[in-house]
Amino acid sequence: MSQFAVQGGYVIKSAREILRDHFVIVEGNRIKDIAPALPEGMAEVLGGPCDIVMPGLINTHTHATMTLFRGFADDLPLMTWLNDFIFPAEAKFVNREFVYLGTMLAAWEMTRSGTTAFCDGYFYEDEVGRAAKEVGIRAWLGEGILQFPSPSLKDPERTIDHSRRFISRWLDDDLVRPTVFPHGVYTCTPELLARAYALAEEFDLIYQIHLSESAAEVRQVREQTGMTPVGLLDSLGCLSPRTLAAHCVALDQAEIELLARRGVHVAHNAESNMKLASGIAPVPAMLAAGVNVTIGTDGCASNNNLDMLTEISTVAKLHKISTMDPTALDECTALALMTQNAAKALKLDAGTLEPGKLADIITLDGHAPNLVPVYNPVSHVIYAASGSNVKDVVVNGTVIVRDFESLTVDEENLIRECRKIQERVSRG
Repeated sequence: MSQFAVQGGYVIKSAREILRDHFVIVEGNRIKDIAPALPEGMAEVLGGPCDIVMPGLINTHTHATMTLFRGFADDLPLMTWLNDFIFPAEAKFVNREFVYLGTMLAAWEMTRSGTTAFCDGYFYEDEVGRAAKEVGIRAWLGEGILQFPSPSLKDPERTIDHSRRFISRWLDDDLVRPTVFPHGVYTCTPELLARAYALAEEFDLIYQIHLSESAAEVRQVREQTGMTPVGLLDSLGCLSPRTLAAHCVALDQAEIELLARRGVHVAHNAESNMKLASGIAPVPAMLAAGVNVTIGTDGCASNNNLDMLTEISTVAKLHKISTMDPTALDECTALALMTQNAAKALKLDAGTLEPGKLADIITLDGHAPNLVPVYNPVSHVIYAASGSNVKDVVVNGTVIVRDFESLTVDEENLIRECRKIQERVSRG
């Protein structure tokens, strides 16, 4: 069984527990120990005496393939962006090759910036799984369930069976986990939402869904059903601890309390919501009510990057200014959103550095000018660092980035293939 150590001047075990000058000892795919001295005979050591060692970052909502639509349609409101640009482009260009290459690009970007796990929903998700395994990143994947034809399924009547077959192919994988992904309340009939939830219950899977992303969505659903998106899902029995709801921007206090009672997990996507002017999710109110809030980047067509460290910096500062309260989201709470809280939502035995936990670990370069000096390493993670500071990445006990170099991606070939797709999309 392989062994190595990860050294740090600061080891962030969890948001509120930091050790100085320690080594994280990895054996197999788990953390064996955290010790002040290097065990005798330990030859392989990542990190260094000035680096920050911390749990890997977990992105709980994205559409990885959409790296290939980065910058394709900017500065538009959500429904215009979706209906007039993204949906038509997906119908024309998205195929297996597009999804595979887009995900390879996304997985490269995510791992290079410290993300060790992500939750994704899109089309041709088998290709997302294939790319994730090649790069070595954990993935929770859902084949898109919609009431109309999609790039990977022309007959929407078969969408549940299509998802069921996808699930069966990935149930026993060690890095890739299937989920059930009805796209949204406004793109699925109530019957389809309920059938998708029954599928998630059948296989004991996460039920991920876009929920109350904008006031326009809430108005549309209320006009069609007489209920808000949250109210409709609750009436169908689709709110529970298996539900991972993305966005949750347009909520009232009663809905926040309902989400808390039902044990729903929320994936907050601040930069995407800002760029599309969808609004500001009431994260401080959700946290106060007991909702487990996590962080997602959304896809690169609406962010336009997958850097969780810049995302969390935005999150922490956005809620200070939106509430006019500098204490509204402190650095320890912010760190937990993309580590401990996210691991809880995905039922992942990680999110903290402790003996027995899965070895998903990253280091930040202690010699980077923006990380010197260090009075509070958690403050640096939230307010000073960016993905470019990530030096080493370990997923499931395997080193996939060492000294800023990806060990699992043929970078030049990938860039070349992605540029070929760019040319096709540009020609229309």
